[in-house]
Amino acid sequence: MLVTKQPVFQRFWYPVIPVEQLADGPQAFELLGQPIVLWLDADGKPAAVRDRCCHRTAKLSLGKVNDGKLACAYHGWEFNGSGACVHVPQSKDGSISPSYKVTAYHCTERYGYAWVCLGEPLMDIPNIAEASDPSFRLIHEFYEPWNCAGLRVMENELDLAHPTFVHTTTFGSEEHPTPDFVEVTETELGIHVSATLGVVNPALQKQNLKMEDTITYRTLDMDWMMPFTIRLRINYPNGMSHIVVNTMTPINDSTSQMVQFCLRNDTEADTKASDVIAFDRAVTLEDKRILESTDYDVPLALNAEEHMFTDKPGIVIRKKIAALLKAHGEVEQTNHTYANDISLSSRSEVSETRVKQLI
Repeated sequence: MLVTKQPVFQRFWYPVIPVEQLADGPQAFELLGQPIVLWLDADGKPAAVRDRCCHRTAKLSLGKVNDGKLACAYHGWEFNGSGACVHVPQSKDGSISPSYKVTAYHCTERYGYAWVCLGEPLMDIPNIAEASDPSFRLIHEFYEPWNCAGLRVMENELDLAHPTFVHTTTFGSEEHPTPDFVEVTETELGIHVSATLGVVNPALQKQNLKMEDTITYRTLDMDWMMPFTIRLRINYPNGMSHIVVNTMTPINDSTSQMVQFCLRNDTEADTKASDVIAFDRAVTLEDKRILESTDYDVPLALNAEEHMFTDKPGIVIRKKIAALLKAHGEVEQTNHTYANDISLSSRSEVSETRVKQLI
């Protein structure tokens, strides 16, 4: 599946940039292959438009902000948050043609990030209840491009068979190559996964959790929210909850902006934010190494890859995205040629039967 070729993905909200970065002036970003520019308007709120001036196509991100209006660096034309040109320095009488405008996008602030939707939103920005709970603190962790598909990361977050082999220096346990318990429940636009997994706690993690046990269990409460947001709540035996929120914002077909923050029911005095980030950094780098080796064209056709029982969350995700495309009159756009692949065709019936057994 190629995300830039599926118009329905333009109808979801994505975190694009930390709002604090907009204080430095207009910032360029590529979202689903579209060049956009963000800045703070006169009310200090984020705004987003296409990064092309309607006059001579110069990048508006090269300009500056004048009293909340975005001024083009080429001829000084100024645009407001709705994309309308409101000032042309060369106009002697101040008149401005109503055709002087650029495409504007839905843009708002949430969780410290500017979120953008290129089309008419199908649903709201994912609701993270703990973000408004005073007993939890929010820690911004990572904002960086990953050379992989967001869908691969979503499946990886819910894949409890990989920690033993991938997270060898952080929490993976050789004694627990599979979870003790997994339950998957479908929601309207996502899935909820409950699970229990045996893990190990290295020195930094024991310090962060204020625990002495090297081997323990994580009780996991996980939500995938369509299309590329995961809320992963890890509950520990001592009452500590560590919640990771990860959105893989699609830059283009092969690259995603990894936006991650966490929430914890402790304080800076209990555990330094820098120590929390350091442990999660080690975890994400272990994932990144593997995920950037995968094919970004993730197939929704279930006979295109093999599966095992721990893949159930990913299988359900693929089926729900396939249903989303179908509901909006779209077919999967891909570089693969499943229909013409003899090997895939020959095993299709066997694969579909196997998938039904697994889920």
